[in-house]
Formats: sequence, C-alpha cells, structure tokens
Amino acid sequence: MFIKQLYTGCLSEAAYYIESDGVAAIVDPLRDVDEYVQLARERNAAIKYIFETHFHADFVSGHLDLQKATGAPIVYGPDTETQFPIHLAKDRETFPLGKASIEVIHTPGHTVESTCYLLRDETGKPHAIFTGDTLFVGEVGRPDLSSGEMSKEELASMLYDSLNNKIASLPDEVIVYPAHGPGSNCGKNLGPGTSSTIGEEKANNYALQPQTKEAFIKAVTTDLPAAPSYFPINARINKEGYDSLEKIMETALRPLNVAEFKKWMEDENTIILDTRKAGDFTKQFVPGSISIGLEGRFAEWAGSLLPFDQPIILVTEEGQEKESIVRLARVGFSQIHGYLEGGVAAWQKAGEEIDLIIDVEVDELAMDLPYDDHLIAVDVRREAEFGDGHVRGAVNIPLNDLTDPGSMANIEEHQNLYLYCGSGYRSVIAASLMKRQGIHNLRNVLGGFNAIRTQEGIEIVKDNSVLN
Repeated sequence: MFIKQLYTGCLSEAAYYIESDGVAAIVDPLRDVDEYVQLARERNAAIKYIFETHFHADFVSGHLDLQKATGAPIVYGPDTETQFPIHLAKDRETFPLGKASIEVIHTPGHTVESTCYLLRDETGKPHAIFTGDTLFVGEVGRPDLSSGEMSKEELASMLYDSLNNKIASLPDEVIVYPAHGPGSNCGKNLGPGTSSTIGEEKANNYALQPQTKEAFIKAVTTDLPAAPSYFPINARINKEGYDSLEKIMETALRPLNVAEFKKWMEDENTIILDTRKAGDFTKQFVPGSISIGLEGRFAEWAGSLLPFDQPIILVTEEGQEKESIVRLARVGFSQIHGYLEGGVAAWQKAGEEIDLIIDVEVDELAMDLPYDDHLIAVDVRREAEFGDGHVRGAVNIPLNDLTDPGSMANIEEHQNLYLYCGSGYRSVIAASLMKRQGIHNLRNVLGGFNAIRTQEGIEIVKDNSVLN
C-alpha cells in the first residue's frame, strides 16, 4: 500500500495518491492533473477512482480533466447534486482498491455533501482517513461556506454529530489526512501540520473535546473571518463543471508582441496582471498593471482581488508564463488572452512608458515620521493584524478592501502615503491597485511590519477594540 500527499503551498491544499497492488485512487485533485497521471505511469498503476470530499470553495478541482484522462469515475458522497455524471456513493459503501479498500463515511457539517474516505489495509484494518475539510490538524472546517440554504448553526450541529458519531470512534492510530494545512481560509486557525492521527486530534483539537452540542456550535461559529469573495464562484464551478485546462491554455499561452499587447490595453476592462516578484515589479512595470507575485499566496489573492468576467493579459518573468496561467486556472480564471512576449524588457525596448513604485527602508520611515506633517502610514494588513500592533497614527485599509474605490475616499492629494503589510508582499499589491486608481504619491516600506517593529524611533501601539 502506497500513499503520497501532494501539497500545494500557495493554496495550502493537499491532494492524495493512494495505491494498492497496481490500482490507484486520487482524492481531491487540483485542476492541473498531469502530476497524478505521471505518478501512476511511473508506478505502473492504473487510476481507478477519483474521490471528492465535497464541493471545494477555495480552488477548482481537477475531477473532470482527470476523468477525461483516465476514464475513472468521479465519486461524491451522499446528498451531492452535480451537472455532470458522478458515482453517487452511499454512506458506508466500500470500494476495492487492489488488496486494500476505501469506505465512504458521510460527514455533513462543513457542507451537506462533505464525505470522508477511510482506507483499510489488506487485512481490513483502518489505516488512514482522508477528511477533506471536515477535520484538520487542530481545527475543523468552517460551517459558513456552504452554497446551500442552511445556516452556519445548522451545519455546525451536523458537524458535531459527524465528528462524535463517525470520526472520534475510529482507532487512535488511524492517520488523518486533511485537504488543507496552515494558512487555509477553510478553517479558522489550522495547526502547523498537514497530517495527524485520530488520537492526536482527540487529545489536542478543541473540536473533539467532550462538550455539549451548544458549546461546540458556539465555538466553531464565533469569530469567523470574512470568506474570500471568490469562494462561492469556485464552489459553483466545481458543482456545474468547467472548460478543460487544455482549452484554456490554447488562448492563454499565447505570446503577444507590444503592439498586440497595447491593443488589448485599449479595452478599459482589460486587467494587466504582473506575476513577477514584488521587488522586480516596483523597479519597473507597464503602467496600469496589478502586481500579484507568484512568490506569495498568488492564487488566493488573484481570486480575491480580480474580476472573473474581464479579460486578463499577463506580464511574467521569462519561463513563468505557463505557471502563472495554471495557478490562475486553479481558482477559476478562464478569460486569459496571452502574455507580453519578452516581458517588461521588450516593452521598454519598444520605447513605451514605464512606471515604478518607490521603495523605502524602515529607517527612512523612522526619520520622516516626526517631520512630515503630510505623511500617512497605511497598514494594508487584516484588522486583527492591525489590532495586534501597528505604527501609531497609521490608517488601516485591508488589502481586500482596496478593490472598492470608496476605500480611498479619505485620502487627500497632498498626503504622502507610506504603505506597509507584514513582510512587503501585500503592500506592493496594494500600491499597484492604488496607482491604478490614480493615486501616485506613495512609497512601499521594505520588509513591512516585521522590519518596522524592530526599528528604533517608530512607536508601535495596539488597538484592543479591533482585537475584541
């Protein structure tokens, strides 16, 4: 028996390859499925099943493309309704997998169709459970992301029953393989690991401690952060179906010369997305570009900040064109119409205008703060981060809010804006969005708050009203 976790850091997502005696199954595949097909080929195995734990909200699953590539059925648990053919499994239905087997365990709560898959070894002994978003390391799935009509309290009640009646009763040594690790928005506060055991979770996970259903419901529904705006879009795509990644590539992976690129720019709805590193973007970029670098949580921020129904053209580092497109497709973008051939260097060589963002070190911020009456420190981190510590007098405009032009209503032309985030990645995205809105009197603070809080001469304060 062979299990491999295939983890994608920028989405905090785990897919799984399971194999026994030459027969393989994939759990929760990403949209780019070549890795799974190649792994099976290398191991002389055949992919026989595609198991989905639920309708994912944070990425577009690869179930349809993988079914097309392998002929394997797509398996969902009870209470699943789709617009494409699936094997609708019954609770406790068992699928043979070589000398092992996989048992369906319906665990509604995160969503109504949420299902876990219990892997039994050659002797029939429970070995591992693939929990999707039902159970994470140190956390459980949020009950407020369902695309159905149930309230989060109703789903939390179902989750309590699922955990206590079907999960906690498993042997302590059973390995827990969840769909997400730390950083995912599918749970409130996921632990640092990407796997665990039933025994470890019963000992350490607050949701598996002895408690009343009422206490559990309160615990999992309190202080839920706002879900990224693209979650409902991805859940719908996963339920209704989508164009193949191959079809998207036909349009997206197309080089555009400068003249062709400028032609697309004539449409005011066109988004110019620059996926180079933040430090490269600030030095020079095509005017009007939005920076979301591949080095950070690229797909998540793209899904949260960019419209899905407008054309996108790309500026990338050479050799990163396909990677940029794949990562966009993972969260449902399909209106991608090519990339600037030769990148920014070709744009500049053609004599076209170049824009930039001024970077400043934290010591410069420290020197300017006491003497520049027009200086405004703009903190683009989340409210909770801001509340836990920020530059005295700073204005908090979370990055998620910057797509709303009204978020900048109180900014005046004569003010000098010094933008910072945690480490410098989000502040560059924010600066690019502000410049796109016509705000150019700004600076990007290198190193963000991580550097600011160690700098002498900058007063740090907390805001307890935000923390509470």
